[in-house]
Amino acid sequence: MAPEPPLLSMSGITKSFPGVRALDGVDLDVQAGEVHCLLGQNGAGKSTLIKVLAGVHQPDTGTIRWRGEDVTLRSPIAAMRLGIATIYQELDLVEHLSVAENVHIGHEPTTAGFVVRGRAARASTAQLLKRLGHPEVDPGRLVGDLSAAQQQIVSMARALSHDVRLIVMDEPSAALDPDEVDNLFRIVADLTADGVAVVYISHRLEEIRRIGDRVTVLKDGRAVAGGLPAESTPTRDVVALMTGRNVEYVFPDRPLSPPAAEPVLSVRGLAREGEFAPLDLDVRPGEIVGLAGLVGSGRSEILETVYGARRPSAGQVLVDGRALRPGSVRAAVRAGLGLAPEERKAQALLMLESVTRNVSVSAMSRFSRAGWIDRGAEAGAARAATRELSLRPDNPAVPVRTLSGGNQQKAVLARWLLRGCRVLLLDEPTRGVDVGARAELYAVIRRLADEGLAVLLVSSEVPEVLGLADRVLVLREGRVVHEAPARELDEHRVLDLVMEGSPAS
Repeated sequence: MAPEPPLLSMSGITKSFPGVRALDGVDLDVQAGEVHCLLGQNGAGKSTLIKVLAGVHQPDTGTIRWRGEDVTLRSPIAAMRLGIATIYQELDLVEHLSVAENVHIGHEPTTAGFVVRGRAARASTAQLLKRLGHPEVDPGRLVGDLSAAQQQIVSMARALSHDVRLIVMDEPSAALDPDEVDNLFRIVADLTADGVAVVYISHRLEEIRRIGDRVTVLKDGRAVAGGLPAESTPTRDVVALMTGRNVEYVFPDRPLSPPAAEPVLSVRGLAREGEFAPLDLDVRPGEIVGLAGLVGSGRSEILETVYGARRPSAGQVLVDGRALRPGSVRAAVRAGLGLAPEERKAQALLMLESVTRNVSVSAMSRFSRAGWIDRGAEAGAARAATRELSLRPDNPAVPVRTLSGGNQQKAVLARWLLRGCRVLLLDEPTRGVDVGARAELYAVIRRLADEGLAVLLVSSEVPEVLGLADRVLVLREGRVVHEAPARELDEHRVLDLVMEGSPAS
């Protein structure tokens, strides 16, 4: 008896854009009921490949076979009609419409050829949400009022509202906390048990082992490995395939001894009721201090309060011994603080503007005279700042939205370098950044510290905190439960502390 053909088979797929060959003969086979993980650095071709699969782009050459038959995916609607749904990292939901309206947008329930609105759409949506294990989500609620995890569930419900046989998930865990990731994996397991295939894209290699069956690795528009077993392929091998080199460890060497200078940033008794308890910490020039803890431990809230974006209920933030006005971003920036926030696209970057404008925006007074902006001086300063961080491409005139995640983060850092900041606050600095680009960012952050910058770092990835920081404060439920040099900690010790630690005396 002949074996079942793959549910999906993409062979020799090529796609070029002006000046760029994004896909160069890519092959991808996906079996029904499997989780097939797609890995690769930013720019490797993952996004282009899934857009070909979604019908957004037409391949220049190559064939696509669906359930054993050649098909042409001329549009996203054509792909959806075949049973192929794509959930992008940037969810394409309409915030001012209800959950039910988003789920059924473009294919509202009908009876006798007439669109049925209201009750029928809500009832159908409620059944889908129940299937996904989230009956508590109200089909009549506006999508804009939902959490990131709930919005992702709505996107899955919309996919399942069609007769879907394959779902592409692009970085689905990027904005989720550990409990929400566990629920996502439960949903994926239920879908594959029903025979639905999942193409799963993630930068988190530990997730691939938990959820994946097979792995295909892309590099420079080519599939350099296909069908690798997700559970048994060593991480070192996967990284080598993605980057073209072995990465024993991407963290740069830290100084042998801690800085001896006086703290540039001091926090004394800083607290926000209901978010974090009174906190003391110091950061010296040349030092990286890490905050480790689970989602909800108060890490990001501490950073935002230090920066003045949240007003403390108690305590002070001091720079060079001088107290800043509480709850004032302007005072923080004037004192030399800069923040690279967790959601850089929504909170830091002007996505439609050039790299130059994104870098110069915090220092416009340097380039303006009597209401006129010296564009040449602005462009020259931005180019100097981006070259210092090896931002690519070396053309600050391009829109920042065209950059990879790692280079977008470099643009944020370049902004604060141009401003002349002395204290850099980093919240999830490598979220959405691939392995190779992470190594570059780590080197940049370490070099900035070595040049005298004080860095306060938050990351949900414990190895990142331990590998990059000089000193670590471990948080649990808004309290510091341990403080130690990073060299004296390991991942198991930190996890024990955040799960079971007791507040430090």
